[in-house]
Amino acid sequence: MEQEKRYSGMSEIELKQEIARLREKARKAEQLGIVNEFAVYDRKVTMAQAYLMNPDDFKPGKMYELTTDPGQYFKVEYMNGVFAWGYRLNGDGKEEGIPISLLNKGV
Repeated sequence: MEQEKRYSGMSEIELKQEIARLREKARKAEQLGIVNEFAVYDRKVTMAQAYLMNPDDFKPGKMYELTTDPGQYFKVEYMNGVFAWGYRLNGDGKEEGIPISLLNKGV
């Protein structure tokens, strides 16, 4: 059985191909009404997209708008790979780590 390659070990082209493949699977799951399967593929797309981004573009102490929730902001406390760790403004105050692909770096 072939070992699945990690996103961190994929080239940009491989990541883009993987994202296209996962989006197609998510689309099919959504059409079939398989909500849980759709959510899994959607989350995998988010993770793969994070590996196409540069973590150095996100700075601790800065706030970024969440791409999935416009008007909601996330304050980055520190970075760990492609994950930003911090707090949601107007959230419950609990620290969480989110893929950088969920942050809008244009703010």
